[in-house]
Amino acid sequence: MAEALQASSVLSSLSSDGAEVELTSPVWQEIYLSGLRSWKRHLWRVWNDFLTGMVPASPLSWLFLFSAIQLACFLQLDPSLGLMEKIKELLPDWGGQHYQLRGLLAAALFASCLWGALIFTLHVALRLLLSHHGWLLEPHGSMSSPTKTWLALVRIFSGRHPRLFSFQRALPRQPVPTAQESVRKYLESVRPVLGDDAFDHAAALASDFLKLQAPRLQLYLRLKSWCASNYVSDWWEEFVYLRSRGSLMVNSTYYMMQDFLYVTPTPLQSARAGNAVHALLLYRHLLNQQEIPPFEKIFNTTRVPGVEKDYLRHLQDSRHVAVFHRGRFFRLQTHSSNGLLSPRALEQQFQEILDDPSPACPLEEHLAALTAAPRSMWAQVRESVKTHAATALEAVEGAAFFVSLDSEPAGLTREDPAASLDAYAHALLAGRGHDRWFDKSFTLIVFSNGKLGLSVEHSWADCPVSGHMWEFTLATECFQLGYAADGHCKGQPDPALPRPQRLQWDLPEQIHPSISLALRGAETLSGNIDCHVFPFSHFGKSFIKCCHVSSDSFIQLVLQLAHFRDRGQFCLTYESAMTRLFLEGRTETVRCCTREACQFVRAMEDKKTDQQCLALFRVAVDKHQALLKAAMSGQGIDRHLFALYVTSRFLHMPSPFLTQVQSQQWPLSTSQIPVQQMHLFDVHNYPDYVSAGGGFGPANDHGYGISYIFMGENMITFHISSKKSSTKTDSRRLGQHIEDALLDIASLFQAGQHLKCQFRRLGEKSGYRRGSLSSKTVDPKVPTTSTNF
Repeated sequence: MAEALQASSVLSSLSSDGAEVELTSPVWQEIYLSGLRSWKRHLWRVWNDFLTGMVPASPLSWLFLFSAIQLACFLQLDPSLGLMEKIKELLPDWGGQHYQLRGLLAAALFASCLWGALIFTLHVALRLLLSHHGWLLEPHGSMSSPTKTWLALVRIFSGRHPRLFSFQRALPRQPVPTAQESVRKYLESVRPVLGDDAFDHAAALASDFLKLQAPRLQLYLRLKSWCASNYVSDWWEEFVYLRSRGSLMVNSTYYMMQDFLYVTPTPLQSARAGNAVHALLLYRHLLNQQEIPPFEKIFNTTRVPGVEKDYLRHLQDSRHVAVFHRGRFFRLQTHSSNGLLSPRALEQQFQEILDDPSPACPLEEHLAALTAAPRSMWAQVRESVKTHAATALEAVEGAAFFVSLDSEPAGLTREDPAASLDAYAHALLAGRGHDRWFDKSFTLIVFSNGKLGLSVEHSWADCPVSGHMWEFTLATECFQLGYAADGHCKGQPDPALPRPQRLQWDLPEQIHPSISLALRGAETLSGNIDCHVFPFSHFGKSFIKCCHVSSDSFIQLVLQLAHFRDRGQFCLTYESAMTRLFLEGRTETVRCCTREACQFVRAMEDKKTDQQCLALFRVAVDKHQALLKAAMSGQGIDRHLFALYVTSRFLHMPSPFLTQVQSQQWPLSTSQIPVQQMHLFDVHNYPDYVSAGGGFGPANDHGYGISYIFMGENMITFHISSKKSSTKTDSRRLGQHIEDALLDIASLFQAGQHLKCQFRRLGEKSGYRRGSLSSKTVDPKVPTTSTNF
């Protein structure tokens, strides 16, 4: 995703104006601070654990245990084997009249110790169970008896109702791979894209590294893995994201176009905003109650700029959202003394903002362009903004999230479906450069025709977290909250409701040149991004399942074939994989351009027989699956080599090999967008309610950013981005290559096997590209009604 670009700029994040930035703190101090941060988080959760229950046990289970001990004592049985009598002897002697009280206290203390021991045993057992990753290595679509037994034990030890942090202490720590294994895998991954001389040079650097620097660096890294919750995640957040000095727009953001592709529940902008904001805050409420399993920094979070390094500011609560409309900022209260406002009340406030005729104040209209500026520049200007408009700045940075009410429509149109989706994607990724507050964890964008989208800042979490939230939001606002027949939110307006507060920015004229400079830079960056979105409906996941291969591996080989046809060469390919099996795990890189994938692509281009191509295809799929499972189980290479590089910088031990690794570029950055993580409604029953996924910018000036999402069983939507300034890339050209590659590979299976599943060939209806809109409803005039689920 966008992390590929950030990962490739680690070297620049450790330099300032071309000069190296020294990491002056000793490595011992950095390891100590990492451990201290981890333990602070653990201690903060102790009280919350006590209130919400020690999963899989609970306070009620302690009461049950205490009652059982009291019953045993009443029956003149001693379940403690004399321990309670020993405890009584240690208690103060308050006289004979308090003998029964001493007995109760002794029983309570014994019950507490026994309860704690049982909880500790359960957590140790659960950690051991979760440390097992053998199920990842099993053949696709099958489950052995040992794995079934392991899964049953996990369910037993997990308890009935686990909460947000229930498994934090039970999750194993991410293992540190051996330096020899990571170096071997690295050299294997770059062999297909390097010439003989370049590869020999890389191998020589690797050999010197293993002899000279690796043992000492590995020692410090193992020490950090014992002290901190995760040996790499805190450094990844700091050096890949927070120390990056480039613009957040495009570079550290991704967008989510996961609104319904063919349906708009209501054309009323204020009504859609009201329901969406209400649904998002319902999600936050469930998050606060620890009833859902994502991430704690989704809401009330802002990335605050610094001269050398940003930091994430997270508030425990916020009872308002910041709203931007036609160059003006508003503070919209989301709660009253009775709790969260109703969707109708929120719609009423949004409508008042839309109806407000007041113009933007001087310097206000383009102020948000500063959040798209280089971080050092914005950090310096922010101090002046904070001095002269502290209240307004706090209202924005302290909001639950940012809402942008766009003055233009968006979404799929019948007149020009291809161009309309491309424009939709571009509006979500970059906007106009001054209508998003890119520092906020996410911006909800509501277009004038009721279409929705998200712009998400990447540093606080990865796509599956925001995807989980967005699925809940769409299902709740459309199927649960619903809309009245006239398109408004259900309920009645409240005439006593306070109006939204217009924020006042009393800014000095001296910052005008900075705003103008930031705006020009944002508009240039926005204008240089080329986005292309197309739904492919010749076949989808259902057909790929019939081929008995992994759907993700299938698409990755399609991308290798399409990119080779587009550029005539192979390149390093980045695919993001999750490491959520480990405590505080985030992502790992799967290097998809393997020797096996290259052999398959060459066979296709050399017109080998279908049987030969199919055999090479299956070998390449198996290789990709092995790499993916290794990454998910903590045996990837890129995070390990990154952590070794950071350690070398702290120790002032230059390593040409690690420098070469971190300076690599990713011409092809890919990611699969997760879908239906919550199973809130069935797309089979609501086929028009499919969404289009999301995307991100390219990681390289001459490269592509590609995301893909499987919607239902028969559609795959691709999001492709590149830079218009490059003469080597063209998003639409690559899109055509992807479609051709999909059909060519599918034909291998149709020719070589008698599959029950069929697919539509070119010339038949596929997505919007073959005229299938005739059977769909696009932006219906009559809003849909609520459906309970």
